[in-house]
Amino acid sequence: MTLKPAPTNPITLIPARMASTRLPGKPLANIGGLPMIAQVLKRVEEAGSGPVFVAAGEREIVDAVEAAGGRAVMTGPDHPSGSDRIFEALRAIDPNGAFDCVVNVQGDLPTLDPSLIRVALDALATSGADVSTPVAEITDPAERDDPNVVKAVVGFEDGRASSPALYFTRAAAPGGDGPFYRHIGLYAYRREALARFAASRPCVLERRERLEQLRALQNGMTIEAALVDAVPLGVDTPEDLEKAREILTCERP
Repeated sequence: MTLKPAPTNPITLIPARMASTRLPGKPLANIGGLPMIAQVLKRVEEAGSGPVFVAAGEREIVDAVEAAGGRAVMTGPDHPSGSDRIFEALRAIDPNGAFDCVVNVQGDLPTLDPSLIRVALDALATSGADVSTPVAEITDPAERDDPNVVKAVVGFEDGRASSPALYFTRAAAPGGDGPFYRHIGLYAYRREALARFAASRPCVLERRERLEQLRALQNGMTIEAALVDAVPLGVDTPEDLEKAREILTCERP
């Protein structure tokens, strides 16, 4: 297989919207004196991997980001996935296609280790895949059966640090003895892959599992999974929010 050229000019986009079943308005939830979306923005900016914008579904998010000194773009309120939302923002920010790589960081990861962005970019560049994403080994047995913990079906042969992902699921998979891997909500897309993703309709498995990356796989795209140790806390519930506040209070006084 001929490897695609390594991307050289990345941009990071953070999709955010106010609607959330378990934690409504969570982008504006206060964590350490800042709205959560501003905390995520700070973590991403610390990575130093090109410009960063928030792709916002509502004006309140834009206002909060700009008040924190960041940049945000309004997008339509209804998108089937965060990747669809960032593609709309990308076309508004960069209509001429200067950025050849787009990093999508979920807007509910206030404890994100900025190094994960570089890991994803490196995996994209060295693998020649269409998309890359980090995964981490599951060490808590309860997470294996938790449908809120997305599992990546991937085999790391011969101690390799990255390998193609075969599937993603909320179920405990694969079967048999061996490690399980959890997916971390961060993607690095080649620009043409993101355009292809956004041009396709949500597929049956995407709707069934509620996992956007299955649309990429069903449309023949390759996703390289990079094995990491750092697992950021995803904030989905009031309990998660309290944990994030505790973590950031301890780490960033």
